[in-house]
Amino acid sequence: MAAHPTTVELRKGAYHDSVTLMQVSRQVAGTEGILAAQVAMATELNVEVLTGMGFDVPAEAAPNDLVIALRGESEDALEAGRGAVESALAGLRSGGRAAAGLGEAPPPRTLGSAARAAEANLALISVPGQHAVTETFDAIQSGLSVMLFSDNVPVEDEIRLKDAAAQADVLVMGPDCGTALVRGAALGFCNVVAPGSVGLVAASGTGAQQVMCLLDAAGVGVSHCLGVGGRDLKAQVAGRSTKQALAALADDPETTSVLVVSKPPDDAVLADVEDVARGLGLDVHWAILGAGRPDLTAAVESFLAARGRTVPKWPARAAEDEPPISLNGTESASGQGTALRGLFCGGTLADEAMLVAGDVLDAPIRSNLAHDENLHVSGQQRVDGHVIIDFGDDEMTQGRAHPMIDPSLRLERIAAEAADPDCGVLLLDLVLGHGAHPDPAADLAGAIRAARDAAHTDGRSLPVVVSLTGTENDPQGYARVADVLADAGASVFLSNAAAVRHAVAQLPGGTR
Repeated sequence: MAAHPTTVELRKGAYHDSVTLMQVSRQVAGTEGILAAQVAMATELNVEVLTGMGFDVPAEAAPNDLVIALRGESEDALEAGRGAVESALAGLRSGGRAAAGLGEAPPPRTLGSAARAAEANLALISVPGQHAVTETFDAIQSGLSVMLFSDNVPVEDEIRLKDAAAQADVLVMGPDCGTALVRGAALGFCNVVAPGSVGLVAASGTGAQQVMCLLDAAGVGVSHCLGVGGRDLKAQVAGRSTKQALAALADDPETTSVLVVSKPPDDAVLADVEDVARGLGLDVHWAILGAGRPDLTAAVESFLAARGRTVPKWPARAAEDEPPISLNGTESASGQGTALRGLFCGGTLADEAMLVAGDVLDAPIRSNLAHDENLHVSGQQRVDGHVIIDFGDDEMTQGRAHPMIDPSLRLERIAAEAADPDCGVLLLDLVLGHGAHPDPAADLAGAIRAARDAAHTDGRSLPVVVSLTGTENDPQGYARVADVLADAGASVFLSNAAAVRHAVAQLPGGTR
């Protein structure tokens, strides 16, 4: 059979943001006769993905170039696809030029003019990392605190930004800060939780979301969640924004208790931050991941107990074709493969999974988060044995939308892992809330069904476990999403740690 015709076009210096290009790709993919469509910036990751799809990307492609790759049933289909691309891009240009309306002022062209027009004191910045530093300095000089969503910002620049912010008495949340809640306003990826008196300071995005959702399930509300960026509690950054955020919450009359949430920190920095918290007279509790430390669920349970609150039974749903879930870790193994394959969108949830699973598995876990170079793999690399991949890592988001918005890379990997006889259980996360995919259950449920069907056709069973972070008031609705996933054959847990333990318990042996 003849190969389907393809076309690859490179447009030098034609920048568009990754979310916009994801939407263009989806629109073009719906053109009759188009079999594959990718409209993306030519970052190293995107070129690797396109090459894997069978496209021949020009060698001169650079990260600031736009690449348009189409595969169609015929040359006529390709021509229709090109027309769809032009139409979609023209719509973006005309939309950008359109004024709000006749007689109304045009939209602001600079960050400073936007801040003055809105009388704002906080800016959310999401531009490519190489431009983010300049924009953030401009915001600081304008007297604005900043939520810096951008990743790929060098740590030296992060330190410069945070020192400048401290001198200007404003706060830099980030870089790579995906989650914040400020006086009820959700910024970035954020869940809908009840207002309350608990403040969060988070060197972790999905970790903060997990903690907020557990608190919400326990009937405890949140006053603020101030993200500080995942490196803030590392040795180089030395807790600069964490200390400022704690001081801000100490001055907030609505906040009576604080939970600090973090990926594994530098021990000396953590001790310094603890001293600062004591000096502020704050009631501070800690949800800090690391070897020998409690998982996030256990940390929340300790916090609830300290406040005299009852620890609830965390929501858990069995797959429709499986017996009710037992949470005591004694489930009988049902998978024929022997390896755990964890595919995560949330970096902190992936970190926690490595810690929890690593305590009981009798073989090491390979990951793009591993600090041991012998266990480190790239996010695109396929290897044998236990594997946990964070698809939201900087390496995996250059020129692409975060997987909580664009799940396509992970969906492809789910199919690939399901075809591997060594895969004994699939462990996935799904995070709901503002900023996330509006209907994440549809695509993921389809991928879960296809994965289980593929394994069944191969004579294997394949348990699928989902850590579902969300609340009933999220736009997607926790219960509805849990029902859809359970109907597709997944066991579903609100507690990420419980999901990991359940997944490991499905493996036929191989645990300590």
